[in-house]
Amino acid sequence: MKSLTVLGSTGSIGSSTLEIVAAHPDRFRIEALTAGCNLDLFARQIEQFKPKLAVVLDGNLAKSLADRLTMDNPPEIMHGVSGLIAAATLTETQMVVAAIVGAAGLVPTAAAIKAGKDVALANKEVLVTAGHLFMELVEQHGVRLYPVDSEHSAVFQSMEGHRNSDISRIILTASGGPFLNSPIESLATVTVANALNHPNWSMGRKITIDSATMMNKGLEVIEARWLFDLPPERIAVNIHPQSIIHSMVEYVDGCVMAQLGTPDMKAPIAYALSYPERIATGVKPLDLTDICGLTFFKPDMNRFPALSLAYRALAEGESMPAVMNAANEVAVEAFLDGCIGYTEIPRLIERVMDSHDATKLSSLSDVMELDIWSRKTARELIKR
Repeated sequence: MKSLTVLGSTGSIGSSTLEIVAAHPDRFRIEALTAGCNLDLFARQIEQFKPKLAVVLDGNLAKSLADRLTMDNPPEIMHGVSGLIAAATLTETQMVVAAIVGAAGLVPTAAAIKAGKDVALANKEVLVTAGHLFMELVEQHGVRLYPVDSEHSAVFQSMEGHRNSDISRIILTASGGPFLNSPIESLATVTVANALNHPNWSMGRKITIDSATMMNKGLEVIEARWLFDLPPERIAVNIHPQSIIHSMVEYVDGCVMAQLGTPDMKAPIAYALSYPERIATGVKPLDLTDICGLTFFKPDMNRFPALSLAYRALAEGESMPAVMNAANEVAVEAFLDGCIGYTEIPRLIERVMDSHDATKLSSLSDVMELDIWSRKTARELIKR
């Protein structure tokens, strides 16, 4: 039986992870759960899975959570960064599911690696902001990162049984989001409700907006650079509206390996949890006879400038991806709050990047300081 800590259990990935755990009680046990502000859902998860430790954002939320729990043997409740680190490094935990959205996941994920825990990685920002630092930690502590993103899981699966030296390039697929066929001039009037209406995937609000702008694909390109140790010119992006082929690997002999499946995050999550075995997920099997066709084309950078910014950040390297990531988090939050328009998201990111000269990052402290600077700069630009 594999013991798990889930960082971010009330989010989309965390909730799906717990569905898999509930379906396989003989294979997985929950040792610790962490959450943000959704205490009602968090309390239900705690009552069902009975972790030893539960972590929330602050002391007030910890007290409110304790008042909600009616179980006979409630878990220890902690809060803040110290609580997240405790959950990530719990002695009984074998694998940590890193599903906290944003830069908040950096510190507990690093703590898990240093404690010798394998990580099922759903937090893009970990490798986007500090890729070389985290890969050094992984090698130093002899642990494994298992990708949870459907695209990276597809690449991982398509590489199984093949030599890395035989890889020509990887091809990440993207649905194109809800505005793939909208006139570019109409994007200035996009509403929050429009942007949250993804045609294929059910995801959290921030990730759904990133999918619409294709910043999520830009983050995945940067993440893939570190996960699979390939330069950016060998990481391509194809628009694939049907979201059936989740990504591909092209080999030097011209052959292409692809992973196909119904769009459902439970499949890549389950593979990360159970690797190298496969387990039942309840995901609807793929019937290719029901599909009218599969189409692919290159993304239009005029329609998706955020993707172009990600390639720029990767090319400039060092601290620039971290700056881009923080600016994007602020921009998406501002859009969701009605402070800026949809097309202003990439404009704001670009302005923050233009205000920064790439510098070397030597530690996670450097990353966090830069994250603070980038957010402050972005918010000042919004006020102006």
